[in-house]
Amino acid sequence: MIRILPGVGARVVVEDVTRTYDGSVTALAGVSFELAAGTFTALVGPSGCGKSTLLNLLGALDTASSGRVVVDGRDLARLGESDRDEYRLRRAGTVFQFFNLLPTMTAVENVALPLLLAGVPSGAADERAAAALISVGLAGKERAYPYQLSGGQMQRVAVARAVINGPALLLADEPTGNLDSKAGAQVLELIASLVRERGLTAVMATHSEKAAAYATRELHLLDGRLAP
Repeated sequence: MIRILPGVGARVVVEDVTRTYDGSVTALAGVSFELAAGTFTALVGPSGCGKSTLLNLLGALDTASSGRVVVDGRDLARLGESDRDEYRLRRAGTVFQFFNLLPTMTAVENVALPLLLAGVPSGAADERAAAALISVGLAGKERAYPYQLSGGQMQRVAVARAVINGPALLLADEPTGNLDSKAGAQVLELIASLVRERGLTAVMATHSEKAAAYATRELHLLDGRLAP
């Protein structure tokens, strides 16, 4: 398993959050919930229901129009730009549907990048990144470029990169959307194992009930609201 600090899961509180764009398009309309540390929650709903908007708020990539998003007691809207960058680097890792690997960098270089940004010396960063790739079943692929990997392999690289700095929160936006059923199951089990074995808090947006079944809790969204 990927080496991260034990017991680092975040507690998340979302209080009456709204997000409106251009003053007229409402993506979220009064969403409230709490997530205990070390849990795996699936945000389930069709396209356009607000899942990705909510993940962006949790990842400090966006701010709410009203309400609060609080992670481990910190109101994310109150963070300055440098603190938001630091939060994304060390406290909240994200896995995207389209992998977002840098095409000119090898697998080990992609995984090592967050370590380098955090000030880890290059030799140590490469060593930790190589160990992380082995732990996600990619031994021998350290020097492969993204175009030389399958979709499932690229997503496992992306998971390793997202958690290499030991974040408290892992956000996954449709992580199996571009994968076949076998590769998707491997990625979902990897995320679930990080929650079980390391106490990480994970939040996954998905339209798939089959994918949501890997989570320990489901929250259903429709038209920007939590469904009863």
